[in-house]
Amino acid sequence: MRTFRTKVRVLYADTDMMGIVYHANYLRWFESARTELLRSIGIIYANLEMRGYYLPVTESYCHYHSPALYDEVLAVEAYISRVRRASMRINYRITREQSDTIITEGFTVHAFTERNGTIVRIPDDILEIILQNNEEERHGGQKKR
Repeated sequence: MRTFRTKVRVLYADTDMMGIVYHANYLRWFESARTELLRSIGIIYANLEMRGYYLPVTESYCHYHSPALYDEVLAVEAYISRVRRASMRINYRITREQSDTIITEGFTVHAFTERNGTIVRIPDDILEIILQNNEEERHGGQKKR
């Protein structure tokens, strides 16, 4: 699947008293990368909501390899690693921009639901976009013929 990459500079407010990034902030950066990953393939989350669909997090995992520190620039990568009938999993990797040292890796799983919380199948047009981008990535940026 297409990998989206963005950068974030660690703010003082992101750290704890030891100058190390507070653990919950990684989930915020996962969310930011997830939103932009979806936008980059043509799925705008606000438009999904207007259509009555939501993507609540049903599972999250974060493995911390190395601490991130105040004022470091981090690279945040995200890609869709699994698609099921009514859910998808997005994987993340955060590294130091200059050294590629792995800071953390993780994933989130999202169910597709209606406004009332009922789980539904991924809408066909959304599934097509996801699968099309997966095929393009596998075939060197060209659509499979």
